[in-house]
Amino acid sequence: MPADKDMRILVVDDMSTMRKIISKTLKNMGFTNIEEADDGATAWPMVEKSIEFKQPYHFIISDWNMPKMTGIDFLKKVRETSEYKKLPFLMVTAEAEQKNVITAVQAGVSNYIVKPFTPDSLAEKIKKLFP
Repeated sequence: MPADKDMRILVVDDMSTMRKIISKTLKNMGFTNIEEADDGATAWPMVEKSIEFKQPYHFIISDWNMPKMTGIDFLKKVRETSEYKKLPFLMVTAEAEQKNVITAVQAGVSNYIVKPFTPDSLAEKIKKLFP
């Protein structure tokens, strides 16, 4: 389990229900500092601001399929910044195809979880990112 329950977490998904499920799972794990964005295009300025004001995110959970900026494009932009090259990034996707997994790994994803998932399986994935 992560030592820092106050670490900043960004949850990005275009479906509010999914954001609520992920945020609730994180809260049940004891995390308190959770922010949400409805798309990669909304999340990216939040990431830029976090760098500018030196208040970094410590973990990002993002959906893959979103309308304005996909999760994979968002991941690539995040990885292009020196501040977030190594940031734990969990991709949530309905895409279980091998080529998509390879694309995400090549873009620098830390781990991924395929929808539908249970809160317990999400918690397990998160725990693996923070040994």
